[in-house]
Amino acid sequence: MLSGGFAEWTVRFEDERARRRAQGDPDWGPGARLHPAVWASIQRFQVGEDGDGANLIGKADQAGDADYGEAIRLFVAEEQNHARLLARLLAAGGVPTLAGHWSDAVFVRLRRLMGLRMELLVLMIAEVVALRYYRALRDGTDDALTEEVAGRILSDEERHVPFHCERLHSSLAELPRATRRPVMALWRVLLLAVCAVVAADHGAALRRLGTGRLRFVRDVMASSYGVVSAVLVPGPGPAGDSAAPFDMTALGPERTLGGSRGRS
Repeated sequence: MLSGGFAEWTVRFEDERARRRAQGDPDWGPGARLHPAVWASIQRFQVGEDGDGANLIGKADQAGDADYGEAIRLFVAEEQNHARLLARLLAAGGVPTLAGHWSDAVFVRLRRLMGLRMELLVLMIAEVVALRYYRALRDGTDDALTEEVAGRILSDEERHVPFHCERLHSSLAELPRATRRPVMALWRVLLLAVCAVVAADHGAALRRLGTGRLRFVRDVMASSYGVVSAVLVPGPGPAGDSAAPFDMTALGPERTLGGSRGRS
C-alpha cells in the first residue's frame, strides 16, 4: 500500500497545535454583532464541525499506517477546535448552538457507507465547501471577532485540503488507472449537488456576506479543479511546495468591495 509523508504531516499538525496554544483564544469580551441570517448559518456549520471523529480514526488505523493514523487524530482535534471556536462565537452573540441539523446527518451517513476512500471523498466535499464559506464569513462582515474566528478556521482548512489530497492520491493509485479520472469526475458531480444545496440553505447569509448563491457555487466548482489535479498528480508533499496553504486564487478577489460587504 502506498503512503505519503504523513510523519511530516504529523509534525506540521503538532507545530500548529503548539502555535495555537501560544496564541491563545480571541478576545471574546467585546462580543459579536451579526445579522440573524448569518447567525443561523453559523449555527448549522458549527454542528458540522462538531463530532468525535471515531469512525474516521478507526478506518485510518485499519489502513496500517501509524503516521497517518496519528495525523488523522490531530486533524480531528483541529476540527473539534473549530466547533469550539464557533460555539464561543455564537455565545459571544447570545446565540445558542444547535443539537443537530439534517445536512450534517446526511454527510455522516454518506461518509460511513464504505471504507476510508469513500469517507475521505465525502469529507473532501465538506472541506472544499468550507473553504469558500469561511472565506465569505471572514471577508463579508465588519465584525472583528467573527473575522478573526473565520480567519483562524480558514487557515486550518487551507492545510486540511492538501493533507487529504495526498492520502486520496495514495488510495486512488490502488485502483486501475482508467478508473481514477472517472472517480474524480463523479466526485465533482456530487460536489456540485452538495454545493447547490448549501447555497440554497445558506442563501440569505451568503447575500449578507456579499456572496450570492450562484457566485458561491461557481467559486467552489472552480476551486475543485485544483483538488482533482492534486489527487491525480500530487505535489512533492508537506516538505515541498504543497505545504503551502491551498491555492485560493480560483475563489475570486481577496475581499469583496465595500458596497457588497455584509452589514450586521
